[in-house]
Amino acid sequence: RQSGRRYNLFLKRRLRIDKRHQSKDSIFFRDGVRRIDFVLSYVDDLNKEWEKKLERRKEFESNLQKAGLELETEDKKESEDGKIYFVKIHAPWEVLITYAEVLNIKVPIKENDIPSTVENPLDCMLAPLRLPEKVMHPEPDYFTAPFSKDKQELYLIDDESTFFSPSMRNRIVNYILTRCPYGTEEGKKKFGIKRLLNNGTYSAAYPLHDCQYWKKANDPNCDNERYTLYMEWARFLRFYKEQPLDLIRKYYGEKIGIYFAWLGFYTEMLFLAAVVGLICFLYGLFTMDENMSSKEICDPAIGGEIIMCPLCDQDCEYWRLNTTCQSSEYSHLFDNVATLFFAVFMGIWVTLFLEFWKRRQARLKYEWDLVDFEEEQQQLQLRPEYEAKCTQKKKNPVTQEMEPYLPITSQAVRFCISGTTVLFWVSLIIASMIAVIVYRLAVYAAFASLMENAEKLQPVRGLLTPQLATSVTASCLNFVIIMILNFLYERIAIWITDMEIPRTHMEYENRLTMKMFLFQFVNYYSSCFYVAFFKGKFVGYPGAYTYMFNRWRNEECDPAGCLIELTTQLTIVMAGKQIWGNIQEAIVPWICNWWGRRKARNNPENLYSRWEQDHDLQTFGALGLFYEYLEMVIQFGFITLFVASFPLAPLLALMNNILEIRVDSWKLTTQYRRPVAAKAHSIGVWQEILNGMAILSVVTNAFIVAFTSDMIPRLVYYYAYSENEDSPMSGYINNSLSVFQISDFPYRNKPKQNREDFVICRYRDYRYPPDHERKYLHTMQFWHILAAKLAFIIIMEHVVFIVKFFVAWMIPDVPADVKAKIKREKYLTQKILHEYELEKLKERLCQGDKRATEKEFIATEGRMELSSAM
Repeated sequence: RQSGRRYNLFLKRRLRIDKRHQSKDSIFFRDGVRRIDFVLSYVDDLNKEWEKKLERRKEFESNLQKAGLELETEDKKESEDGKIYFVKIHAPWEVLITYAEVLNIKVPIKENDIPSTVENPLDCMLAPLRLPEKVMHPEPDYFTAPFSKDKQELYLIDDESTFFSPSMRNRIVNYILTRCPYGTEEGKKKFGIKRLLNNGTYSAAYPLHDCQYWKKANDPNCDNERYTLYMEWARFLRFYKEQPLDLIRKYYGEKIGIYFAWLGFYTEMLFLAAVVGLICFLYGLFTMDENMSSKEICDPAIGGEIIMCPLCDQDCEYWRLNTTCQSSEYSHLFDNVATLFFAVFMGIWVTLFLEFWKRRQARLKYEWDLVDFEEEQQQLQLRPEYEAKCTQKKKNPVTQEMEPYLPITSQAVRFCISGTTVLFWVSLIIASMIAVIVYRLAVYAAFASLMENAEKLQPVRGLLTPQLATSVTASCLNFVIIMILNFLYERIAIWITDMEIPRTHMEYENRLTMKMFLFQFVNYYSSCFYVAFFKGKFVGYPGAYTYMFNRWRNEECDPAGCLIELTTQLTIVMAGKQIWGNIQEAIVPWICNWWGRRKARNNPENLYSRWEQDHDLQTFGALGLFYEYLEMVIQFGFITLFVASFPLAPLLALMNNILEIRVDSWKLTTQYRRPVAAKAHSIGVWQEILNGMAILSVVTNAFIVAFTSDMIPRLVYYYAYSENEDSPMSGYINNSLSVFQISDFPYRNKPKQNREDFVICRYRDYRYPPDHERKYLHTMQFWHILAAKLAFIIIMEHVVFIVKFFVAWMIPDVPADVKAKIKREKYLTQKILHEYELEKLKERLCQGDKRATEKEFIATEGRMELSSAM
């Protein structure tokens, strides 16, 4: 094997010396002129399907050449491991202009003469955050129009080899590859590179990066955009700099560009929410010593004398209220007046974020020539899988052309199977959540008994209460279950979406998005909903407790409230997901590419070709961005739906997103093959999901403040039941605890021991004492508090919704200057096209039509063959 390796190296050196090849770290064919727009790779393995794969490749590559593409094959002896063949593809000018017209690609017709917006007076202060102008705006701003072969003189074509950017070129080649036939099997026409990749005929298909990321290419014709992106964008030390969105769009395409634009804008808006949340947290921290509730709980004369009823049946003992002193102090950090303010603020913040994003998106649509993209979407995004699987055809009422379609009966059956599968998996999540609740109920008694009897835990008993220990371990267990279910469901969701056979790429992504989001919504948020809205709400009272499955007694909240447990749950799931996500995104690709990076650095560049270097990288799949959006939208839910319980959530999200931008940019630039450029005019269905979560967040935060926190009971006591004018909140703890006579305990609930012969115990509720005629029924104060909670929810929701809708109405979706620019561009484009048509008419009257070149004829004929094959 070692001698064979040496022989390969000898052959490479001989070819380099004898044939005077240029450096193989190149993006051009051997002639150094024709650019490599795409690369296919395959391993010539001699198995039982070898002949079939060889026949497919021959037919496929022959059809690619008939379509006008030019191919150049690198023998396996030229590869690093001596096993892989590489087929390099170049799209000549005639092919590019043919398919640029098919894809409705917009190209420059005139330099933009609209003056730029007025300079911001704060620009000098923001200078340290700016990138060089050449990086931010790599190309001049032009008026554009859809390309037409018959109007080439109209466009600003200075150099045919650079007129279409590399991202446009690879998009055109990919369009041909996904529709090129390779033969007939089982009586059906087979086509598309995706099928050939799935059946192993080819091992990879990808466009090339333009250079190595850590150094510039030696070729003066190389733009070195990858190197620029790495130096100015993908390094963490540049975290405080703005993103070069135009360069990202130019190199990776609009779809990836719009994602990073959204992520950057979301992170900028998080800064305001993080600052306000931090101020609210500091308010709770600085007023901790002034909190009368925790003072009374911690006071040996008050909390030390209050004997609480056991928290579980038989095994738990009576306990003194002051044992929860520290947890009650910490709960004040999040359960205070600032919590209410922050909940209202976040309801308005989320509206500002969504409205200002619409404006930012509208500006990008204009700047990136996506204003008329809606029509293109329907025409260009037809999935090859749909065309292949739908054998029946019908006439399109718009185009009057025959096109494939899926019968209604088949659609109905597929949707039923899909819906049933989704429902089953959502039910599985709910079942797992119930299992975690049962765990909480089952282990609570064990924790209570352990902490009561273990002398080693005495120093931390004040902080680590049985409730907190149960909550932390249950949250960790829940997080592990969440990650396992996610791993399994991702594959199921893709399978059932493929089975539905969506018509367009957009339809495919939207269906998959809704399935995955529904699942992850239930998966990630169900435990938080349980703690926020169910835990401690259906407990009953001593002697008449409620039980789950008639076996496990329902959990009670801490005497200081359930909010601290919701905060714990939210922190563990949110922080755990973010840490795990970044490890998965950064470390796993790095480990996978470690060997390839080592070869790239240790071998001379003339022996380690550009296509081999990229082949050794990871694949950024068609659903790569989908997972990035999903991760951020789930995070958005954490900082909006439950933010009233944890004002520091936006700060955690901000710190994560600063890292996320650089991790995503780093892995995309250094660890992944260059993705095929794709267009997108918005963030798609994610916008509607964010709108839905924004509305839901107002409701959830109103309920958290009303039912999970202790704010409303405290306010009712302050204004209606306090008897001390000098210190209105004194006596609140005693007022909020009801009295139970221990002799009324049934055998099932009664503790095994009563060492101090207590006669009464207290529990958290508003019920009449045992000596009252309405023994253990709810007091009038309970109904006052309930009415106040419901009134608060109605008032808060209406106030926030009115402000939200007013803000949304006040802020137009499209900035006025962008509207003016769009109108101006349409006017000038129509004017230029009209003048051009007049000139052409004059020339045709004088000279007649020009004849098409041979290559134009081949490209056009190839386009017709592709269309007929489809």
